[in-house]
Amino acid sequence: MDSRLNQLARELTEAISAAVADDARVEACREKARAAGFDMRVTLEAVIGFVDRDAAPPKSSRKSARGSSLEMSANDRRFLKSLRISADEPTTEKEVE
Repeated sequence: MDSRLNQLARELTEAISAAVADDARVEACREKARAAGFDMRVTLEAVIGFVDRDAAPPKSSRKSARGSSLEMSANDRRFLKSLRISADEPTTEKEVE
């Protein structure tokens, strides 16, 4: 990443931090924690992507969500279920009965 992108990312990080720090709801939560005898530290993680608008868009091998050919394993489904995320599962005759 070049220095200009680093600077843009740094500015965005500072803006997000300032917005969170100045939010009355965040401060109210911190006060509740202090009143309960705790100190609270908030850490946020963001993924920031930059795309050169002049460059040609990259070709993707993935299909759209509607026509996805992605297959999930039983482990994938268990993991999603542990996160309380519902995955579209193929219906079998056993499930229909």
